[in-house]
Amino acid sequence: MGYIKTEKNVQEVDVSENPDYDVEVLGSKGAIVTDEVFGAITDKGPNYRSVGWLGTSVLMMKTQMGLGVLSMPAVFDTLGMIPGVICLIAIAAITTWSDYIVGMWKLAHPETYDIADVMMRIFGRFGYEIMNFAYTLFWIAVSGSAMLGLSTALNAVSTHGACTAVFVAVAAIIAMGLASIRTLGKISWLAWVGVTSIVVSILVLTISVGVQDRPSAAPQTGDWEPEIKLFGSPSFTSAISAIGTLVFSYAGTPAFFSIVSEMREPRLYTRALITCQALITCVYLAIGIVVYYFCGAYVASPALGSAGALMKKVCYGLAIPGLVSTVCLVTHLPAKQIFVRLLRGSPHLTSNSITHWAYWLGCVAACTIIAYIIASAVPVFGGLVSLVGALLGTLMCFQPMGFMWLYLHRNDERSTKWYAGVTWSVFVIVAGMFLMISGTYGSIVDIKNSYAQYGGTAAWTCADNSGSV
Repeated sequence: MGYIKTEKNVQEVDVSENPDYDVEVLGSKGAIVTDEVFGAITDKGPNYRSVGWLGTSVLMMKTQMGLGVLSMPAVFDTLGMIPGVICLIAIAAITTWSDYIVGMWKLAHPETYDIADVMMRIFGRFGYEIMNFAYTLFWIAVSGSAMLGLSTALNAVSTHGACTAVFVAVAAIIAMGLASIRTLGKISWLAWVGVTSIVVSILVLTISVGVQDRPSAAPQTGDWEPEIKLFGSPSFTSAISAIGTLVFSYAGTPAFFSIVSEMREPRLYTRALITCQALITCVYLAIGIVVYYFCGAYVASPALGSAGALMKKVCYGLAIPGLVSTVCLVTHLPAKQIFVRLLRGSPHLTSNSITHWAYWLGCVAACTIIAYIIASAVPVFGGLVSLVGALLGTLMCFQPMGFMWLYLHRNDERSTKWYAGVTWSVFVIVAGMFLMISGTYGSIVDIKNSYAQYGGTAAWTCADNSGSV
């Protein structure tokens, strides 16, 4: 329920049933809309209800699509082309259902801001604190990974023109500056640029590997074969690690609560979701199949180097705006979550007061600095991100949504449809637990093996992290 204040009177309206109300227009006329999460939204402060459904779609896509899309050929090489495609579609279907439940829950409980609020209602304070910590840790780890990704692009384009530690610091400064934009409505334009940038980059790569004689990692003389596998024969840990990569590629689900909370019209969430998931899945399938078909087992690592040194620079250069938007968004999310928790119920949440700015900039700075330190100082950061993704990414994309459906429909009439829903929800919970436990085990084994073979990286290293071609 919201309230529109005019010069003559105060009119109570149900905002969810009046999609034509534009919060920004109302605010410019001195109106007030009371939101269940943010409180009174006026022209005296940031407008936290300004994202349209197309902006929502692109924000969803940007939380999921990064250079990780180029891990799809490696997944297909591990699992085999056919099992890889089947697993990708299965993960897409389950996570799309999970994402849909987010929208259902938000409409039923509009006071929900994040996944921790859900756990508070279902499991009480203990569930709230556990999920609150998991959400924050997950996105800070992803933020650190995004900083390293941007440093990799800068290294590639400049031919290692500076110490990698310097590039990571530059990425952290960019993250802190852009993540301090207060509303997702004003970040959505950056997400548009980012998604376009990433798609163009990977399309250029795909075309390049299709027209070249052979990928750069293949033997450069004599005959060669891409060694495409229709069915792979991986070990358990390799297979579960590959499936974990697919889950991580759709692990934007926990951010969807925050995104839908800033929509002008939450009833259009499902439209935005279908647009996002359909486009994401098509891109993953197209890039994965085409690049794997032409490169096979010779996909370079990082994959943007598969078309040679020159195209590696071109592809990374095209991808930089996308990496910038990624580091902005994934730093903004944990900062906003902490900020809302600290000021929820206070008039400072939606004002331009000194207290508001002090808390907001402090949250952004804290998340940025922690992500930067972890990314730069931890000697096995890549393995750590895989571990966090396996443990927390799955935990926030599968199990909670199964419990959410059961909670929402606990009082429904017992029918065939209800029992089917219960069966599916329980399956999602059990599948999530299996993937979480096995994926965590696989990540730990990979960290152990990698550390034994290569050792860790030095803290604040200067070494080139863009790979060689």
